[in-house]
Amino acid sequence: DGCGHTILGPESGTLASINYPQTSPNSTVCEWEIRVKPGQRVQLKFGDFDIDDSDSCHSSYLRVHNGIGSTRTEIGKYCGFGFQMDGLITSKSNEVTVQFMSGTHTSGRGFLAVYSTTDKSDLITCLDNASHFSEPEFNKYCPAGCVIPFADISGTIPHGYRDSSSLCMAGVHAGVLSNNLGGQINVVISKGIPYYEGSLANNVTSKVGPLSTSLFTFKTSGCYGTLGMESGVIPDSQITASSILEWPDQTGQVNIWKPENARLKRAGPPWAAFISDEHQWLQIDLNKEKRITGIITTGSTLAEYYYYVLAYRILYSDDAQKWTVYREPGMDKDKVFQGNTELYQEVRNNFIPPITARFFRINPLKWHQKIAMKVELLGCQFSIGRAPKITLPPPPQNKNNNKNSEISDDVIHSVKTLLQTDKTTFTPEIKNTTMTPSVTKDVALAAVLVPVLVMVFTTLILILVCAWHWRNRKKKTEGTYDLPYWDRAGWWKGMKQFLPTKSGEHQETPVRYSSSEIGHLRPREVPMMLQTESAEYAQPLVGGLVTTLHQRSTFKPEEGKEASYADLDPYSSPIQEVYHAYAEPLPITGPEYATPIIMDMSSHPNAPLGIPSISTFKTAGNQAPPLVGTCNKLLSRTDSTSSAQVLYDTPKGQSVPGATDDLVYQVPQSVAHATGSKDELNMRELFKISF
Repeated sequence: DGCGHTILGPESGTLASINYPQTSPNSTVCEWEIRVKPGQRVQLKFGDFDIDDSDSCHSSYLRVHNGIGSTRTEIGKYCGFGFQMDGLITSKSNEVTVQFMSGTHTSGRGFLAVYSTTDKSDLITCLDNASHFSEPEFNKYCPAGCVIPFADISGTIPHGYRDSSSLCMAGVHAGVLSNNLGGQINVVISKGIPYYEGSLANNVTSKVGPLSTSLFTFKTSGCYGTLGMESGVIPDSQITASSILEWPDQTGQVNIWKPENARLKRAGPPWAAFISDEHQWLQIDLNKEKRITGIITTGSTLAEYYYYVLAYRILYSDDAQKWTVYREPGMDKDKVFQGNTELYQEVRNNFIPPITARFFRINPLKWHQKIAMKVELLGCQFSIGRAPKITLPPPPQNKNNNKNSEISDDVIHSVKTLLQTDKTTFTPEIKNTTMTPSVTKDVALAAVLVPVLVMVFTTLILILVCAWHWRNRKKKTEGTYDLPYWDRAGWWKGMKQFLPTKSGEHQETPVRYSSSEIGHLRPREVPMMLQTESAEYAQPLVGGLVTTLHQRSTFKPEEGKEASYADLDPYSSPIQEVYHAYAEPLPITGPEYATPIIMDMSSHPNAPLGIPSISTFKTAGNQAPPLVGTCNKLLSRTDSTSSAQVLYDTPKGQSVPGATDDLVYQVPQSVAHATGSKDELNMRELFKISF
């Protein structure tokens, strides 16, 4: 009554004490008799050992014997809490007896051990996980019986399993080894993922798992692709059943749940049997022999019809007449596969070893309410390998031709009978998965998505680069108060040479300069730029009065010779440190027209009495003002060397005043004006009329 979890296979197995990993009960005993093939020996390895040693292995212990029965001999007696045994216990024959005794104790989990034949040098236990190994890829041998209730796994194929999962239990879930037989696994370690899905496969339930630093997957032969139920490669005519469920709904319409409805992930109702008993079946004709490695099933997938199959058998045939029930090697009972536990979940079962057949039949044994299911088969093409071509030497001419003919026929007959039935199509090994992806679908999807994604990302990159370049260029070329780039003088100067030349004094081209360009010029270069390129200002609104001013300029241009570097300053004024490219704007609330300036000669200190005031504006007619002589007199006094005070300067462009009617200058505002005379009033009236 002290035996716990026990699976004794022909080449390997697992055994544990009762109630492991909890404290074993008192006063219990168990013996295991292990036999392997003759000529082989047995090796025993402990995954966990925790037996009370308070009485020095007197009442609680584990004893291992060579042989079985009365002729057995003791190999060793073991006890202790947390006992570590790094090596293996090896027998001298193909038979071993393991005896467990549990006396009176208060603690101790008992033990868990595995065994195999001695040719399995890389044997591991059911408790080993990926974190126990540092290699990125390794091969290990898992014993039979590692589907244990006290171990768990997280993950599924093809994404991988969490590194804390039991390697051997995950191998059973993935379908790379059988729980009843054990087998070799090829493990690949890779970077972990944030979330691990759960699923039910091969009677092993995988749980949902959180983020881990690493995960592991298995390398397989690659024969795990779908065989055509979902994709429609298998036509409807090749899917048959023992019976079909037909029933009318509330509207009187007849619903037929036909065999061709039993396609996995196909929308709509499933196949359902008219009678629910153990004699119903669903049959699939693959059209030729194929290598079948697994099956996936679901229930009805209709919420209002909670139908699904709980357990089933598998039968296969080459001619649909003689059927064989699937059994695992060395077993004398039919293999019963676990089906669904609800109507939506996909449940996978693998065939180890695979089935090679054309006709495949599913025989439900247990179900919920009614027999209803959808299926998909996994596997690959089964091909007969070509025998190597044998070249025979030509027979000697002096020999018996009949004898040579017989030898040749025997060799050819032996070559033709060589069938390579243990190989499938040459599919590459698939890393990190036991399910072959649909290559055709993946290639077609990649052919569409890759060009689209490249175009989208290229467009986004070009937009970002252009936006960044435009922003940087704008920041470098334009200040906070500068003019836009296309309105700068440098750009306009470059474009002037392509434009036709305009004649006339009203065609002067205005050029504007920004504060940043003025700041880069040397002090003596500024007046030259201001003289050679007039700023753009509005033309005064006094029509016909000032005819010598150019259009769109409020400054009187310099007459005579062109300005040179020597006479940039007409009045020999000292060079200022700060230059302004533009005149100060008029106040917003100021008058629209300039105020006429009246020259009151009567109040001049050197002028004779009785001289009336004159205006600086030229009259509208061709007549000169009546007081031209006064102006000449004033100019002659200004040019005289004996004058102690110079009131006006003569423009440098002419040494002697020419036309006296054009030389009218503004009187300094500091000179006081006398009270207006009658002539002054007349001049003001004339000024108003001209405006």
